[in-house]
Amino acid sequence: MSTPSIATPEFVAPPILARQGPSSSPAEPLSGPLPAARSPTALALRRGLGHGGFLIGAGILGVIVLAALAAPLIAPHDPYAQDVSRRLIPPIWNAKGTWDHVLGTDKLGRDYLSRLIYGSQISLLIGLASAVISGIIGTMLGVCAGYFGGRVDAVVSYVVTTRLAMPVVLVALAMASLVGGSLKVVVLVLGFLLWDRFAVVTRAATRQIRDQDFIAAARATGFSNTRILVQEVLPNILNALIVVATLEMAHAILLEAALSFLGLGVQPPLPSWGLMIAEGKPYMFFQPWVITIPGVALLVLVLGINLLGDGVRDITAPEGRR
Repeated sequence: MSTPSIATPEFVAPPILARQGPSSSPAEPLSGPLPAARSPTALALRRGLGHGGFLIGAGILGVIVLAALAAPLIAPHDPYAQDVSRRLIPPIWNAKGTWDHVLGTDKLGRDYLSRLIYGSQISLLIGLASAVISGIIGTMLGVCAGYFGGRVDAVVSYVVTTRLAMPVVLVALAMASLVGGSLKVVVLVLGFLLWDRFAVVTRAATRQIRDQDFIAAARATGFSNTRILVQEVLPNILNALIVVATLEMAHAILLEAALSFLGLGVQPPLPSWGLMIAEGKPYMFFQPWVITIPGVALLVLVLGINLLGDGVRDITAPEGRR
């Protein structure tokens, strides 16, 4: 007696997904690899090219940096050469202006455009050096306080509170008057006074990431605290550091201009923009351009740095925008 055969169902292949074309032509099957995901660098570049403030700030700062680096090549005159017979020549837009001195001359006959170009070197040097010194001090204190907590955090918080209780301008004036005004003194005084914002920001950022899984994994792997701070913590708070550095750089430039204006900053004959404004005080009502030109230069430089810092914050951490 033969046993009845059981019919097994045939295997039916699933339908192939198709990609519809723009026209009514038949769908063609998918072929080739899927498009690769964008890298963080490509995403940041795309955000940067679409961020107006970042582009304006980068353009302004780039032009000023190029002018400072190429000052010996583009400056039409020696910024220190004096010619009293050509003193206080007005700029070219004035009826008495000459193309030989496009922005005029100062009270000693020195070319204003040349001194403005060389003055950008002084402002950028002071802003960058002060930001680096204060950034190193504040970052070390803030990262240690946020990572270790406890007594270390209490001591650093006390130091930060003590620093915040001292007005920056008054302390800078006192130190400059005691030691004497010079470029080196201004850089050191500002560098040792502007670290508090770095400490506060890095402490808060470190406290947010110290309990993350990748920090726990680094501890479990046997990394030392120093290695964790350098290789794990610092790269993850770098965007906050860049933003604070731009703010403090602009702050240092303005403070240097204020100290030089009061005669306790950069000393003559260096072409500091704050010193140029101070030297033009006696002529501000009759030749207002002597203080307007360096004042506008300071405004543009600080505006460019702030726009760049704000753009970097939006590009690196778009979810944190307000």
